[in-house]
Formats: sequence, C-alpha cells, structure tokens
Amino acid sequence: MTANEAASPTLLPAAAMAGRDDPVDRILSTAYELFSRRGIRDVGVNELIDSSGVSKATFYRHFPSKDALVLAFLELRDQVWTVDLIVAEARRRGNTAEERLLAVFDVFGDWFKREDFEACTFINVLLEMGPGHPLGMASIGYLSRIRDHIQALAEEAGLNRPEEFARSWHILMKGSIISATEGDILASKRAQQMARWLIEHHRSL
Repeated sequence: MTANEAASPTLLPAAAMAGRDDPVDRILSTAYELFSRRGIRDVGVNELIDSSGVSKATFYRHFPSKDALVLAFLELRDQVWTVDLIVAEARRRGNTAEERLLAVFDVFGDWFKREDFEACTFINVLLEMGPGHPLGMASIGYLSRIRDHIQALAEEAGLNRPEEFARSWHILMKGSIISATEGDILASKRAQQMARWLIEHHRSL
C-alpha cells in the first residue's frame, strides 16, 4: 500500500466490519481497498499479506488462493455496494417504486462526485479477467443480481416486460458509470432523463 493510499479515505464503510477484527476480516478489508482501487492483477498476494498484518500461513489457511479471496471480495462488494448503498438508499429516497427507480441515479450522482469514486468493480473485474475466467463469470453473476433488484422495482411499479426493462435500465446504469469515469459530472442526470423515457415506454407497451 502506498503512502497516498494509506492516507486516503477507506472505501469499505466502517459499519460493514463493525465489531469484527479477526484475521479473515482484516484480509477482506485490505483486499476490498486494494482490489477496488487497483484491480485484481496489479495486487499481489505478498502485498495483501503485508498490508493486512497476517502471516502467510494464516492467509492461506483462510484463502487457499488469490482467486478465492477475490470471490470473497466480490461477495462483500455485492453486499456493501449493490445492496447497502445503491438499492437500500434508492428505496429510502423514493416514496413510490417509480421514484425509487429514478433515485438510483440520484445515488449515482452523489457517488460520482466522491474523490474516491472507483467505478463498478463487477464491470472492472469482468473486463480485466474476461468472461471465460471464473472471476469474470462471478462478476457476470453479480451484475445479473443488480438487474434482479431493478426488475423487482419495475414489477412493483407495474411496468410491462419488467425483465426487458431491467436489462435496458442496467445499460443506462453501466453507461453512466463509464461516462462518469471519463469525467462527465452530469452523467447521472443524463442517464436519469433517458430513464424517465424508458419508464414511459414500458408503461405504454
């Protein structure tokens, strides 16, 4: 871990590991920061061991391979980012299912403005490792879970063809993340406008 990384805010919310301080949690917390910021291939096992403050034997006792740790990281990322941040916060901000859908992009707008904005880990890992790699396949699975959340909201809103809607909506989500990574500070607002049109389209089908 570089000095700049050590001094920067942590990406993993404190609540995610509250009351947990065993070696597994230290390894996972370290992996969350390093993998989220730098990707998978750039982070080696020795760095993970040194930064988490555990012995090599302890590391391999809990995670027999680096891929095993990445899979655990992806699972944690799904809970912290997809469920606790995006879905829960969008549901909190909206009073109706339609408002909750649109609130996804309000949550994105706040996220895009953060100095530690790290884009979508599942997209990053999929592109880095490829769809045929086990980690790429796992990322595809977690991206599918995001669509499931959107489909559930679409069904609550009474939209027609909710599965098709969720796939189109997810394209807007992923596209806005890429645009924000390029530096488009209005990416979430642009996506939200198109999202309103998509909702109207699926009401009129």
